[in-house]
Amino acid sequence: MLQKELTHPIFKIVSEESQKLGFETFVVGGYVRDIYLNRASKDVDFVTVGSGIALASAVKKRLEGSYLSVFKNFGTAQIKTDDWEFEFVGARKESYDRDSRKPKVEDGTFEDDIYRRDFTINTLAISLNKRNYGELIDTFDGLTDLKNGLLKTPLDPKVTFSDDPLRMMRAARFATQLDFKIEEQTFEALKTEASRLNIISQERITDELNKIILSAKPSIGFNILFDTKLLHQFFMEFVALQGVEIREGKSHKDNFYHTLQVLDQACQKTNDLWVRWAAILHDIAKPPTKRFVPSDGWTFHGHEDKGSRMVKPIFKRLKLPLGESMRKVVNLVKLHLRPIALTKEYITDSAVRRLIFDADQDLEDLMILCKSDITTKNKKKEERFQANLLNVEANIAAVEERDRIRNWQPPIGGEEIMKMFGIGPSKEIGTIKTAMKDAILDGDITNDYTEAYKFVLQLGKELGLQRNE
Repeated sequence: MLQKELTHPIFKIVSEESQKLGFETFVVGGYVRDIYLNRASKDVDFVTVGSGIALASAVKKRLEGSYLSVFKNFGTAQIKTDDWEFEFVGARKESYDRDSRKPKVEDGTFEDDIYRRDFTINTLAISLNKRNYGELIDTFDGLTDLKNGLLKTPLDPKVTFSDDPLRMMRAARFATQLDFKIEEQTFEALKTEASRLNIISQERITDELNKIILSAKPSIGFNILFDTKLLHQFFMEFVALQGVEIREGKSHKDNFYHTLQVLDQACQKTNDLWVRWAAILHDIAKPPTKRFVPSDGWTFHGHEDKGSRMVKPIFKRLKLPLGESMRKVVNLVKLHLRPIALTKEYITDSAVRRLIFDADQDLEDLMILCKSDITTKNKKKEERFQANLLNVEANIAAVEERDRIRNWQPPIGGEEIMKMFGIGPSKEIGTIKTAMKDAILDGDITNDYTEAYKFVLQLGKELGLQRNE
């Protein structure tokens, strides 16, 4: 019995209102699973043999300060109160057409509802009915699979995945989040049914993918997606990173597994989804830029620039946001080699200033990416590389403290320059602004108004402009 786990007042209220309506009601799925995993959860799903909307409406009247949302087309309702979310749905059974993700839905029994679920660990239910309140109902021995850390489908996995192909992405996601193994027959069905993923909208696929990326160790999920060829259905640029080519005895590292290691290491340093995406895409252009030079071996010249240009089409196809989030990823991919270049013995302040200027608000995230990009198995080399990047950070801090390049705004703006020479917008104004920026970054003048003013006057004179007295 799990009565002591049902501490929130919602459970007694739902039980009482269900009894008044003559419905049988159960807590199902993730909330029950998470009780046994000792994972805190504030999302609760209720299945009732009756109308989920009617039950939710009755419950809402007894929860002060709660908000009810009704979805008539789906026969479901949601109540939000404080930071809890409660979902109510009537028990249903489903049948599918081979060419459609949309099932034919009919009212069903509690057993019908449990049979349509994705994995045995999500079939666990707790009765809220008077005769057996708090009793665990484990139709498919999901508790044993939970204890063994095993993901398997309650029914034939080929049918389960063919009926709702998004369940394949959920398998990879649960395996990643819970660090579970996928049962052999279920894993084989992921392979045979992988192409069925094509009937699922990209938005829903990407939602599951982002949940994998936001987990503690995303490489678990990406390895599953790759080995089952699910990844091949929507992210071939990433798949193309896999493999090692040998020519004249010279080889390069496997950039797919290198990228997964970079991603995992970035996850130890940041929870930012877009820094993690930058880790995924930092070497994405290595396949198209790969060249073999007999004297040097394999090269990937310009992969950072080409990679930054690949970000937008990938984001568009994967239905990822194209605003500030994408801008950050583009910038991090473009600049990810720059801090490494600053680890040489003699580095000018000008080079440091330009990195600060170009990275701007992304500077800290760029350093996280660079530190994560060290994947050598040689411990001494790793320590040396990390120490070099710490020196770069120290140089950046010293230059920034002196020259104030972060969030840089020119000491003299375009409007003032036009007034100085009595002209409107023109090529000359753009030339002066660019030259002033370069002079400051190169250290030819300091980042203050007086020196910049003198510089602008002199350059204007050289361009044939007359000072406006």
